Amino acid sequence: MTAVSGVRRAVDWIRWYVGEVSGESGYDRYVAHARSHAPGAKVMSRREFERSRMDAREADPREGFRCC
Repeated sequence: MTAVSGVRRAVDWIRWYVGEVSGESGYDRYVAHARSHAPGAKVMSRREFERSRMDAREADPREGFRCC
């Protein structure tokens, strides 16, 4: 393994980790799931997905915004 490939792997891992922690990868998982289960169906845009996710969090107090 060369130094360049090691650095690339580290950067890829950091990018993956930040995406998982921040929730950014949720949309990617949604798109993959939607396309695999209903290939012809319309997939929500990222904006629609985020709005739907926020609405669901606000509707369920166990799911959403807690102070602790």
